[in-house]
Amino acid sequence: MTSTAGTAGAAGTEAGAHAARTRALAVLRVRSTALAVALLPAAVAVVLLAGSLTGRIPDGSAVAAARPAVTAAALVVLALAAAVAAVVVRARPALSPTVPVPEETAPDLYRLVRDLADRLDVPPPSAIALTPDCDSWLEDRAHRAHRPVRPAGHGRRAAAPVLVIGSPFLWWMRVAELRALLAPVVAGTGPSAQPDIAAARRFVRGLDAAVAVAAGRPLLAFVGWTARLLLRSCRDHAAEMERGVAAAASERAQTVDYGLRIVAQEQVGLAYAGWDRLLNRVALPAWRMGRWPSRLDAGVVSALTELSRRDRLAEGFASRLGERPACDLLEEPGVIDEAASLLAARLFHGGPDRPGPGWTPVSWSQYPEEVVDRKWRLEAARLHRVLEDVLDDLTACPADAVPVADGTPAPPTVARVLDRLTGPAGPGAGERLGARLSAELAREAGHRAADARASGGRGALVARGAEGPRFDGLVPLFPLQPPRSDRELLTDHVTAMICCAAVDTAGAVPGLDWLDGPALLVGGARRADLARTVLSLVEDGDGEPLRAWLGEVGVRPEKPVRLG
Repeated sequence: MTSTAGTAGAAGTEAGAHAARTRALAVLRVRSTALAVALLPAAVAVVLLAGSLTGRIPDGSAVAAARPAVTAAALVVLALAAAVAAVVVRARPALSPTVPVPEETAPDLYRLVRDLADRLDVPPPSAIALTPDCDSWLEDRAHRAHRPVRPAGHGRRAAAPVLVIGSPFLWWMRVAELRALLAPVVAGTGPSAQPDIAAARRFVRGLDAAVAVAAGRPLLAFVGWTARLLLRSCRDHAAEMERGVAAAASERAQTVDYGLRIVAQEQVGLAYAGWDRLLNRVALPAWRMGRWPSRLDAGVVSALTELSRRDRLAEGFASRLGERPACDLLEEPGVIDEAASLLAARLFHGGPDRPGPGWTPVSWSQYPEEVVDRKWRLEAARLHRVLEDVLDDLTACPADAVPVADGTPAPPTVARVLDRLTGPAGPGAGERLGARLSAELAREAGHRAADARASGGRGALVARGAEGPRFDGLVPLFPLQPPRSDRELLTDHVTAMICCAAVDTAGAVPGLDWLDGPALLVGGARRADLARTVLSLVEDGDGEPLRAWLGEVGVRPEKPVRLG
C-alpha cells in the first residue's frame, strides 16, 4: 500500500513538473518571438545588402532603392529593441519587505529547513526571512541588484530562492507543525532550480519591473507599451506554470508529515484570525498615536489563547502551548519580534522605518497607561475643543455652554456632552461634531505628514523602479481599515470622554483586551456594556441608558475630566 501511494505521488509530481516546464517553454517562446520580430528588419536589410554586393540585385532596381530605407528602419527597430532589453534586464524586480534572518541568529531554524530539503530531495533555500503576515512563500532574489545572501559553505547554491516565513507562525506554531507547514513551500525549490522555469520567471519579473520603471516617464513610453504587450502575451502561460509548480511541490511534500500538515493548516486559519484582530484592535490605536507595540508576535500568542478560550471551535488548541514553540529556533526571539513589529507598522500603517521622537516603541506592560489612557485623554480633549467650536456656531445652546462668570470656558464634563447630544439641537449637533472631528483629524494628519517629510521619514513601500524600492513613511502598503465615518469618530470620542471620567471619579483603570483592544476595567472586570449605551446616545439621541450606566458605575458626570 505504501509503495503504491509512493508511486502515485511520484507520478503526480512528475506530471506537475512536466506541465510547469511546458508552460515555461511557452513563456520563453514569447520571448523568442519578440526577439525574432526585432531582428526581422535587420535580417531583411542584410539580405538586401548581400544581394547588392553579390550583384544579384541590380543597382538601379526598386529593391536596391529601398535598401537605405530598410536599413534605417532596421537600425531604429534595433535601437528600440536594445532599449527595451536594457530596461528589462537592468530593472530591479520588486522585493517583498521582510526581516532578514541570518544563519547565525537562527541556526536551529536553518537546520530544520535544510533537513526538510534533504527529506524532499530538493535544494535548500539560500536564506530565510520573516514577513509580518500569515503566509509563507519562496522569493527569488538572484538579481544582481538584490545582493543575494551567500551563506558560508553554500556559495554554489546562492541562487536558490529565499524562504519567507510568516512571523506569527513562529510564535504560535509548535516546531513539528511549522516543519509540516513549510514542507510544500520548501519543495518548491526543486522546480525553481529547473533552467527553463527559472528563465521564464526571470523574463516575467523583468517585464513587470520594466513596466514599473516606465510608469510616469514619457521617454520610456514605448518600453512600457512593449513590456505590457509581452506580459499580456505570456500571462496565461506564466499563471499555468506557477500552478504546475505548486502542484508538483504539493505532491512531493505528501511524503513529509502529511497528517500533521492538516493540523498545521487549521492553525493557519486560527493564527490569521488572531493576527487580524491584534493588528486592527490593538496595534492600530497605538500606531495612530505614534507608538508601536514592540512585541506583536508575542502578543499574538496571548490573543490566540484568548480566542481559544472564547471560541468553542478553537477548543483544545491552547493545550498545544506546552510543546516547544517554533520561536525557540531563534537565538534572540525578542530582537526578531521587534524588527517584525516595526515592519508591520510600516506596511499596515505607514509608520517610519526606525524609532524617533514621534515614533517610539511600547511594551505590553506599558500599553494600558501609555496608549489606552493617553488615547482617551487626547480624544476627550479633541471632543471638548470641537464641542466649543460647534456651540459657537449653534444658536440653541444649553446654559452651561456659555463662559462662567470670570470669562473662562466651561469645563470639560460628560454632562455637557450629554446635554448637547440629547437637547433640542442634538441630531444637528451630533452631525456637526462628527464632521468637525473628521476635519480636525485630517488637519492633524496633514501636520504630521509635513513634519515627517521635513525630517526625512521613510516607511512603507509605495513604488519601485530601476533604482530599487522607494519608500514613503506616510502611505501604508496594506492599510488595515478604511477611513472612519463621522459617526464612528463621534462614538469613539464620546466613549473616550466617559472612560476618562470613570478613571477620574469612579476608580476605573485603563486595560488591554487582546482581541478588542483598549478596555475599561471597573473593579478588575471589563465593562464592555458601555458601547451599547454610547451608541444609543449618538445614533438615537437617547441618553437615559448612558445615565443609568454612569450611576451604576459611580461616575460623576458633572466633574471636570482631566484632558491629555
